[in-house]
Amino acid sequence: MQNLLKQTDRLFFEKTNLSLSSAQNLTNEALLGSDDGELFLEYNQSESFLWDDGKLKNSSFDTTKGFGLRRVVDEAIGFALSVNLDEKSLKDAKETVKAVSGHSVKVSSDNNINPKSLYANDNPLLGKKFEEKILLLQEIDSYIRNKSDLVKQVSVSLSGNWKAVQIIKQDEFRIADIRPMVRLNISVAVQKGDRMEGGGTGFGGRESYDRIFDEKGWKHYADEALRKALVNLEAKEAPSGEMTVVLGSGWSAVLLHEAIGHGLEGDFNRKKSSVFSGLMGEQIASKGVTIIDDGTIEGRRGSINIDDEGTETQRTVLIEDGKLVGYMYDRMNARLMGTKSTGNGRRESFAYPPYPRMTNTFMNGGNHSKDEIIASVKKGIYAPDFGGGQVDITSGKFVFSASEAYEIENGKIGSPIKGASLVGSGIETLTKISMIGNDMRLDSGVGTCGKSRQSVPCGVGQPTLRLENMTVGGNG
Repeated sequence: MQNLLKQTDRLFFEKTNLSLSSAQNLTNEALLGSDDGELFLEYNQSESFLWDDGKLKNSSFDTTKGFGLRRVVDEAIGFALSVNLDEKSLKDAKETVKAVSGHSVKVSSDNNINPKSLYANDNPLLGKKFEEKILLLQEIDSYIRNKSDLVKQVSVSLSGNWKAVQIIKQDEFRIADIRPMVRLNISVAVQKGDRMEGGGTGFGGRESYDRIFDEKGWKHYADEALRKALVNLEAKEAPSGEMTVVLGSGWSAVLLHEAIGHGLEGDFNRKKSSVFSGLMGEQIASKGVTIIDDGTIEGRRGSINIDDEGTETQRTVLIEDGKLVGYMYDRMNARLMGTKSTGNGRRESFAYPPYPRMTNTFMNGGNHSKDEIIASVKKGIYAPDFGGGQVDITSGKFVFSASEAYEIENGKIGSPIKGASLVGSGIETLTKISMIGNDMRLDSGVGTCGKSRQSVPCGVGQPTLRLENMTVGGNG
């Protein structure tokens, strides 16, 4: 971590009109008499490329930098930001945040943390030439079009990001992180007669572009995008009603993330606005259900060495064998609830204050094989992939649409169906889990979580699950 401080010092102090001593002194003055707070410095480089309709439609490169200064007293927050890294801007920000005052009990910073390095700090944007990136998009487009005469449209996007942050608190506390991120997304549209359908997939993580440029890697995801599109081309209208539903492993956990994960974040429970409020220690899910948020998995999209308050990220068990045993906390909500931060204080950028947010949230595996679970269902649907959805945190009610789904008849996967949506309540769904697969896997690295008008990268995962008496919406 000392090496990261030296690297980020060059970005924030050697190449700007702000000195380290001024930043530390002004931060101390801004936070004097507060409960908590920090100066959050950020330097960000990002690029993106979009290949669509057989040509390069968009390419962009952007560099941003700035700071966010936050002062916390009780549950009141003073926050100021600037894109100018200079002493005057920080002095102005200090005067702004000091308007927040009141009785406080100072929370000391942990000066002894030594987080594990979960990813390399090299800049992925520098690893490949511009021409190589465009050539890759062309190659993927040609590969997919040559696989089927039914392909009418291919869209491929490539993005990379390199973010350096440094956090300064009172008592000379400083910590830094450098966070790479890459992602490839592929969408395919196919047509037969008058009918057109689509399919898509993608992958990435906190790494270089090497895995994306590896032919074996991108071909697998190109094949998947085309396969999903062709499946949807043959799909019939989904049935509706109450039935058994089997969720596929991996990305299907986006339902778990939205319908359950958000309800286990500390701010909603402190305010008692979550359906899970006041249920700590109670059996809220079927036996065998264990759900974890873990920001310490190497290279994953949702992983972070430290959160955006300077707390070491960690593995937090939320539900264990069906019992609610934990929430996800940032520093403020942890302090107000008499506990410690779990390293889940996250923000989209320096322009926002942090909130408790998920990292990589997943359900542990069980004892049943996928084939065993499918064979146990006389009539129902199998949904291995999901698209968008909506959830109400207070009630836990959700609606999620399946982007790939099939009928199950007499223990066998049957015809593909389209238009299927799951309707229910997160807390009720936890009790409807009757079989848990032994095939837990994380998603491929494309998740983004929205909350309080902020977006942060995240990961999800689960094994194959059998759910009883689920309400399915469809047109059939």
